[in-house]
This record gives sequence, structure tokens and C-alpha cells, in this order.
Amino acid sequence: MSKRKKIVYLCSRIPYPLEKGDKLRVYHQIKHLSKNHDVYLCVVSREKLSDGAKDALEKISKGLYVYQSQWSSVLANLMVSLFSGLPFQVGYFYNSGADLYIKKIIDRVKPDHVFVQLLRMAEYVKGLNGIPKTLDYMDSFSMGMKRREQSEKSIKKWLYGIENRNLEKYEEVIFSYFDHHMIISEQDKLSFTFEQAKKIEVVPNGVNTDFFAPNPNVQKKYDLLFTGNMSYPPNVAAVELIVKKILPIIWKLKPSCSLLIAGAEPSAAVKSLAGERVKVTGWMDDIRSAYYEGSICLTPLNIGTGLQNKILEAMSMEIPCITSKLANNALQALPGKQVLIGNSPKEYAELVITLIDNPEQRRAIALGGKEHVLEHYHWESVVAKMEQIMKL
Repeated sequence: MSKRKKIVYLCSRIPYPLEKGDKLRVYHQIKHLSKNHDVYLCVVSREKLSDGAKDALEKISKGLYVYQSQWSSVLANLMVSLFSGLPFQVGYFYNSGADLYIKKIIDRVKPDHVFVQLLRMAEYVKGLNGIPKTLDYMDSFSMGMKRREQSEKSIKKWLYGIENRNLEKYEEVIFSYFDHHMIISEQDKLSFTFEQAKKIEVVPNGVNTDFFAPNPNVQKKYDLLFTGNMSYPPNVAAVELIVKKILPIIWKLKPSCSLLIAGAEPSAAVKSLAGERVKVTGWMDDIRSAYYEGSICLTPLNIGTGLQNKILEAMSMEIPCITSKLANNALQALPGKQVLIGNSPKEYAELVITLIDNPEQRRAIALGGKEHVLEHYHWESVVAKMEQIMKL
């Protein structure tokens, strides 16, 4: 094994608690990289570092540094972005105080490698020379903005359009400043139109199959389950589709069919969906409690990008999953064997009813999904691929 390397890891959210996809990716990447290397985590965030997050992150890193940005600098930089052509999210997370803070950390640590999660943090190190740098695009942000633009009809459509065009330019420009590049799925990679994007390596998320394991001692209470950050627009749109379009079809034949919506920060729109047969939990200390109680994972995602952790976790928990072609393009599970795919409210409803009525098929899809996760989405193998790409 090669000697331990010093890695400065930059990200834009305090990666704990693990209620969002990018936080999960950061946390587990650092946790597993730290087995062979010294990882110094540096975060630029509006959040304040809690005692719980500090304790958790210090256990998996060699050093922890958090720069808490102020609203005044955020608003000023957003205005600069509007006229400079930088994506809004790059402007939101960039400011001169944080830039100086990060440069001091790099000077002090003298890392062998700098790892940047998300292009919104790339400005801080794009001029850094003499140290190998890796950029994790994670998702295709431009593709995500384009889908949101297409789904909106108000001033949001205009704003998403501006952000989409700025992101497309920035995703290409920032590529040349880094030595290595990775992204979460082949689907996201193929959305890039610039020639050099062919060199980007696909590094998916993983799942802790020992932690996300079924518990036969807990009785199922809900027929359907949806988990995730419930203020995230693609998740909000998905649960609105379930409650307003899919469940009414199901209820005609299965009037007692119930849905559990579990996850942090439910928006007002999500909270309004709660009813006698629809429960909205909000934050859960242990999201496995939701998986224990849900029989079928239904995730009809029509916007958004990346690889869905909620599906990986459900599959690991041996819960049969019904999702969209869009979500499965990243997941690459076998339709009909490891996952079921719907294309319309009627199709989703029919698939749900089929699984409710056929426990043997329900079990077969659940075991097929678990097999898919075990074969392709172990964190150990995911981070080993990262190390190869970064030449550590």
C-alpha cells in the first residue's frame, strides 16, 4: 500500500446530519478515505457547526475547519453573479473572506491533493498550482436547472433559464483547472456537451448494507413509502404526483392504501398533503424507522439529477422499488427483476396494485434490488475507485 497522503477536502455544506444526498456522499467519502489517508475537511457554509456535527466529523477527519459566511456577503455576491455570468450558486458560496481562509489552511496543511465537491466550490482553488486537484461534479447541475426551467411557468422559469445557461458554460470552463474529474452517473456525464467531458470518471454513491438492513421484527404499517429531503423541489413534485394523481387511482380498488412521507424539512406544500391515509413525518433521527414500516418504495421522479440514495437504501433494506425511467437511468437496475418502472400515474398505480396483490413478486423484486446494491454500490469499492482516479 502506498504511504498516507494529506488531502484537503472542500465542500459547501456541513456533512452532518446525513439528511441530504450531497452530505451522505461527502461523509462516506471522507470516512473511507481516512482509512488510508489524512483528510482535512474544510467547509464554507451559512450553517453553524453544531456540537453533534463537530463530534461526528472529527472522528472521521484529521482536521475540521468551518467558515460560516454571512448573509451580507452572500447577497452581495449573488448580485455580482447576476452581472458577471457566474452561476448563482457559485456566487452564493464564494466570498473573499472564505477564499483567504481556505488558502491559509492549504498553506498550513501542505496537502498532497485537494479534493473539491461540487463546482460551486471550484473558484476557491482554480488558480492553485503545483498540487493535484480533483473535482467531483456529483450531478449535472445544468441538466437539473434545464428540467426545472421546463417545468416552471412563472419568473422562476426565467431565473432557471439564466442559471442553466451559466452552468453549462461554467461546467466546461472549470474542467481545465482540475487534474481529475468525477460524476455520480453515466446519465449525468452524457448530459455535458463539451468534448473533454468524455474524460470524466463515473463514481456512484454507495450504501452501508450492514446499517441499511431489513428488520423482520418490525411490522409494516404503510403500503407505500417516499423518503428524502422534503424541501428539495424534485422530491416535492414527486410526492405531489403520488398524492394528487397516483393514489386516487389506487384508492378506487385499494381504499385503505396508505403512504408514509419521511424526511427533513418538509415544505408547506408537502405538509398540506397529510391526511388520514398520508402521513408526513418531517425529520427522523433514524431514517431506517421509515423503511421498516414501508412495504413498497414509490419514487416517481421526473425532474432532478444524480443517483437516488433513497432507492439504494430501500433496496438494501429489501423493499421493492417502483420508480421512473429517469431515476433508473442512473441506477441501472434491471426492470422487471430488480426494479419496476412507471411512465404515467396510471402505470404507477397499476404497478403498486400488482405488488400489493402479489407477495411473491414483491419479494422477488426486493431480493433482486438487494442483489443489485450488493454488486455495484458498496462504499468500499466506490472509494477504492476514487483513490485510483486521484492516483493516491
